[in-house]
Amino acid sequence: MEKRFFAKVSLIGGGVLLSAILVLFVFSSIGTKLFADGPTIGASKAPVVVSEQVKALNDAYINVSNAVIPTVVSVSVVVENKESGQMNEQWKEFFKFFGQQPYDGDEGNPNFHKSEGSGSGVIISDDGYIVTNNHVVEDATEMTVTTNDKKEHKARLIGRDPLTDLAVIKIEGSGFPVAHLGDIEYVKVGEMVIAVGNPLGLNSTVTGGIVSAIGRGGLALGSDRSGYSVENFIQTDAAINPGNSGGGLFNLEGSLVGINSAIATRTGTYIGYGFAIPIDLVKAVINDLIDDGKVNRGYIGVRIKTVDEIEAKSSGLDKVEGAMVHEVIKDQAADKAGLEMGDIILEIDGKPLRTSNELQNQIVLHRAGDVVNLTIWRDGKKIHKSVKLLARDDEKGDEKTVAGEEPKKDEEGNKPISFEKLGFSIGPLTSEIKKNNDVSKGVVVTKVDRYGKAAERGLSPNGVILKADRKDVNSPEQLKKLIDSKKPGDAILLQLKYPDASRIVALEIPD
Repeated sequence: MEKRFFAKVSLIGGGVLLSAILVLFVFSSIGTKLFADGPTIGASKAPVVVSEQVKALNDAYINVSNAVIPTVVSVSVVVENKESGQMNEQWKEFFKFFGQQPYDGDEGNPNFHKSEGSGSGVIISDDGYIVTNNHVVEDATEMTVTTNDKKEHKARLIGRDPLTDLAVIKIEGSGFPVAHLGDIEYVKVGEMVIAVGNPLGLNSTVTGGIVSAIGRGGLALGSDRSGYSVENFIQTDAAINPGNSGGGLFNLEGSLVGINSAIATRTGTYIGYGFAIPIDLVKAVINDLIDDGKVNRGYIGVRIKTVDEIEAKSSGLDKVEGAMVHEVIKDQAADKAGLEMGDIILEIDGKPLRTSNELQNQIVLHRAGDVVNLTIWRDGKKIHKSVKLLARDDEKGDEKTVAGEEPKKDEEGNKPISFEKLGFSIGPLTSEIKKNNDVSKGVVVTKVDRYGKAAERGLSPNGVILKADRKDVNSPEQLKKLIDSKKPGDAILLQLKYPDASRIVALEIPD
């Protein structure tokens, strides 16, 4: 009897359990479709199976972003200015566009105003030293640093360097996350990088791209107009916008390879690429600034330009390389070592130079008193010069180029001459021209055709041609004979002196 009872109970229990399972299935699958209010949302799985390599790259971006974001800070500044009147509406709009809020007047003083600005910085020591851009903190009366944990810290200026657009500030505390400083030798074109900063007020923004170029210079992106600004940028297509200034450019290992400094744009915002100060230059400058608040760099005392094809041809160089000396500053290091206008510097300490900004970058890594060894191309052969770098005398306002010898009299040269195919004319010197240009020999450029070949190469009126192909020019006729002796396709190198600068212009002889 008991066995029958338990058999019936088991049978009934099994039926109940089976019914429950069937009901659950109906309502969870078929039932859902029958009684749902709308269509099923979304596909059941992703349409693409990502390869392990892509997953690894994605993870690399995630890992490096998480690792370096804590080392990048926001820098807010207040600048007080006294001007000859209240700001007009145009300047107010300018400040607003770059995230700055201007204040007109102050307690009855209509010539006084404040402006607020912001940028970024990178922590370089656990006790609160931070590297940023000079243009972020220049003229700031107050500085506030906001770290990634949202804490605000008052900052003080340690030192700044307008020529490299770098500055060091400090906040009080300890145990701050510190960026790892990379090595420029391992930075390669095409390498993937991320830019981290606070663009347009958006804190802790990460953008990705590649290193587009190394050694970009001659862009005149800085605010310094002394002629000594150092531009040897890393170019990147990682988006950089106002507020990114002073932030970090990192490789996928999380090493800092540059400090974001500028963008190339006509709109004020990102249009495709930006520029970062390379880490080797950053290291050299911040060590000096932390040491005593200033940069004790050495100067060579020349103004230079990257050699182009026509200049190389006119100088007898087989390859287009090096930096041409356009001006030698009197009594400075290069002058004392015997460098001359028209020399082409091919190497520094055994390192080949492709561009003038590469030479700038190498010189700026040295201090006054250091000796650098230069390989120079002059008169069709290589020569070597050792140059002891000097400190720059900022108080010296009357720098002059090295003077030449007195010219010989040439009565044939007392008439103007026109070079129609080249597009310029010359004439003999007058007493006034000699005085204005501080020269005693040469011929004056009296006219330059606006769309002529000479104008395209940078020749402008009122300059005095001192030398042609490194030979002294004493009369218009002498220069004419030299140009007439050239064949089509040959080139001639002219050394000129203007009232405020010296210049070298290389011209190719047309057919």
